Amino acid sequence: MQLIADLFLGLAAMAAAAYCLVLARRLKRFNQLENGMGGAIAVLSAQVDDMTRALEKAQMTASQSEIQLRALTERAEGGAQKLELLLASLHDLPDGQEPRRTVKRRRHRDSDLEAAE
Repeated sequence: MQLIADLFLGLAAMAAAAYCLVLARRLKRFNQLENGMGGAIAVLSAQVDDMTRALEKAQMTASQSEIQLRALTERAEGGAQKLELLLASLHDLPDGQEPRRTVKRRRHRDSDLEAAE
């Protein structure tokens, strides 16, 4: 009985050793950098690093664009307010009368034309 138990224990140890050998070979093939999963993992890791750098660069560019766009928007809003004031002041003029600025410019241009002749 003792001999049979030792025999089964020895066979179990040999089976475990063979199983470990098979797993070691599979793991070695799995981790090969040229054609195994190790290579794929290395390539994906490099791509993740590249994408992280590209994302950081895009975020910096977007923040700079946001600052520029905000400044341009504020400038445009200021210009729109000035235009609204100018339009409101044009409504206050009586009908048929031109604003004083254009009249002065025309008189100035007319005097320049007369002086040139």
